[in-house]
Amino acid sequence: MYINDGLYKRNSIILSLPTRHNIVSNSYTSIILAHLSQALSVQNTTIMDPFTVTLLLGVVFLLIYYYLWRGMNYFKERGIAHDPVIPIIGHMLPIMMRRIYMGHYLNDMYNRYSDRKYFGFYNFIRPLIVIRDPDLMNSITIKNFDYFTDHHPVVNKDLDPLVAKNLFGLKGDDWREMRKLLSPSFSSAKMKIMFKLIIDCADNFTNHVAIESRNGKIYELKEILGRYTTDVIATSSFGIAVNSMMDSENDFNTFARKTLQISFARGIKMFMGGTFPRLTKLLGLSVFGEQTRLYFKRVIAETVRQRKEKGIYRPDMIQLMMESRNSKGEELTIDEMTSQAFVFFLAGYDTSSTFMCFVLFAIAANPDVQAKLRAEIEEVARKANGQPTYDAIKDMAYMDAVLNETNRLFPAALFLDRVCVKEFELPPATPDSKPVLVKPGEAVWFLPLSFQTDPKYFSDPMKFKPERFLNNEVPQKVYIPFGMGPRICIGNRFALMETKIMLYYLLLRCEIEPCAKTTLPITLSKKSIMISVDNGFWLNFKARKNMFPSQPNGVNVAKA
Repeated sequence: MYINDGLYKRNSIILSLPTRHNIVSNSYTSIILAHLSQALSVQNTTIMDPFTVTLLLGVVFLLIYYYLWRGMNYFKERGIAHDPVIPIIGHMLPIMMRRIYMGHYLNDMYNRYSDRKYFGFYNFIRPLIVIRDPDLMNSITIKNFDYFTDHHPVVNKDLDPLVAKNLFGLKGDDWREMRKLLSPSFSSAKMKIMFKLIIDCADNFTNHVAIESRNGKIYELKEILGRYTTDVIATSSFGIAVNSMMDSENDFNTFARKTLQISFARGIKMFMGGTFPRLTKLLGLSVFGEQTRLYFKRVIAETVRQRKEKGIYRPDMIQLMMESRNSKGEELTIDEMTSQAFVFFLAGYDTSSTFMCFVLFAIAANPDVQAKLRAEIEEVARKANGQPTYDAIKDMAYMDAVLNETNRLFPAALFLDRVCVKEFELPPATPDSKPVLVKPGEAVWFLPLSFQTDPKYFSDPMKFKPERFLNNEVPQKVYIPFGMGPRICIGNRFALMETKIMLYYLLLRCEIEPCAKTTLPITLSKKSIMISVDNGFWLNFKARKNMFPSQPNGVNVAKA
């Protein structure tokens, strides 16, 4: 399977405005605002004279200039190469106009600056240094991690405390404390504990699909896999058992769809939160809202209350968080538990279901891959009598290769960011340029898609070829779908486990094929900032004979 690599034509935007970089102190800004406020404080019956109007317009222009345009010389002053820029909009116009998938837009820049270790990119008014040298990337994220410990916030902590206080949004020592507290929850021992919960969800999901597919069934994968991941999240992260396959309108699944409905507007709100935090707060642009926070807090609080009162033990994330203690020996508060459970909900519902869609698309488009994967699954099933163990699933080498290759071609993250917390000197971008000093608060980006499809590191990079992960062809320093260094995604093993269990049961029970609605080659959507495809993920499922369950969690396996 090949990605459609000619999705767009690059539109050069040549427009610039001469500006100068000038740091304006808060006190100076306050003086300007005070004068503006005083000028506006006139009687309603008073008509301002032309001089006052001109003065006010001049002050407004200066404020716009200092706050929105003054940073547009950031790269010029530091000698960092970058594309022509539009004041205020920066390099975001093609994205705003939905002319191009952002991952391809950034990749286009990455390829144009192939002779440099890094280049500049304006996310609206916010300058970002995009690192394209893998050794420098590893230096920043691992060797010199203490200089780049944080992520840039994408939401306002007051408007969206549910997201701002989770592991991704926490900074510095707060992040270190929470990471240390939660890491044991994702150990192999804990994964084994939650394995049975996910088995139940996968068994229900694939049994439902197989029964519906006896005579062939066309599915929009995002919807049906969203139900599966909802059940996994509900049981493993929130401690409640639901069956969204039989009851798609259950309270948890309904709220999940409503809360995480992907939209361009939501993506813009998140970009606004990271780029214009003051304006975002002024306008009250909440990404998820108070209703979402209260719903999940109520679910967590009720679950914790019942378990404490009735002495209930359940092997899930809630139980692990209830048993966790910080460095002072204190339990996590309900608010802290809700924030952490919600980030697992965010990642587990949309990111995981989208990843599964791409996996199924890839194996449907490549029958040879599907056949090899099914053969590996059937071998494991025979040895396990249809009931796989955690270790058996974990050790499936070809399945790992298929998932890794999918993550290589379709990484969920458009970019990975790190915010500087201590002054750090970047080496020269080219042999004839100068080092660049990165100051606290400034940020760097890394591009997973660009690294992972660069022909310098991958032969035939646009081809779906899982074998490359079996033949030691993949340079690990540029394979970064889950991030890198100490801030690598804490739930990556969990995400892979729920996908592998689903594949195990699904391929035993069904054949997966393209249908009339399937769009191949894949074209990534320009309408969403998150990775998706045009026209949806449509595939045809056909139930296999003698592949239906005969006992709970068991699968009848045809003899060779």
